[in-house]
Amino acid sequence: MRRVKGKDTSPERIVRKALTALGARYRLHRKDLPGHPDIVMPGRRLVLFVHGCFWHGHDCARGARTPKANRDYWVAKIARNRARDERSDAALAALGWRVETIWECELKDAAALRRRLAGLLG
Repeated sequence: MRRVKGKDTSPERIVRKALTALGARYRLHRKDLPGHPDIVMPGRRLVLFVHGCFWHGHDCARGARTPKANRDYWVAKIARNRARDERSDAALAALGWRVETIWECELKDAAALRRRLAGLLG
């Protein structure tokens, strides 16, 4: 697991490239916010989390897959990740931030991603 990156992942770079094409200004990984959001747009009070489907337990085919080896560990690990995500989302909402989650499987359709981001930007 040491090779698994937490920052600057390829899904995150795809979202950042799309945001830049739309002319958005953003900050990365603000440590002063709960959950250290991947992308922060302070002027819009908007934070984006770019989640990997497996690591955050999405309900798509990739996220629903459970490893066969050490199954109990992985089920508990993903459950902890989901609980942490919920706590971070609630804390950010309490501070007045809009919280959006972009899943790795949503990045396959570039046009849909661009429409969603454009809608978030106003």
